[in-house]
Amino acid sequence: MLDELCAAGSPLGAYEMIDRLAAGTGKRPAPISVYRALDFLVENGLVHRLASRNAFMACDHGHGVHEPAIFLICDGCGSVSEVTSQAATQSLRQVAQSVCFAPRAQVVELAGLCARCHGAEPR
Repeated sequence: MLDELCAAGSPLGAYEMIDRLAAGTGKRPAPISVYRALDFLVENGLVHRLASRNAFMACDHGHGVHEPAIFLICDGCGSVSEVTSQAATQSLRQVAQSVCFAPRAQVVELAGLCARCHGAEPR
């Protein structure tokens, strides 16, 4: 399953994952099995769930399991880029600590236009 997500290079929904697995093996896995496997991959920091798309994406950034992942989601072409930021990590940690909150997951999604769709060169 992780191989399929890595090969996709973009977020996949659970049912898209089921279709890909069925095409590759000839057997259609049960949705509950796919969701359990995806939950395991998310818990171990290998995959992220994008709530706005109800989809999953392989983590290509190699950050720690409890470090925030920031996703830049283009409204124009649909591309999704994962980035990390020490400043964002520190800010989120301070916000959570200030109210004695223990985060389980730290995923930030920013929607907008990528440099190509915006017509600007990235900095």
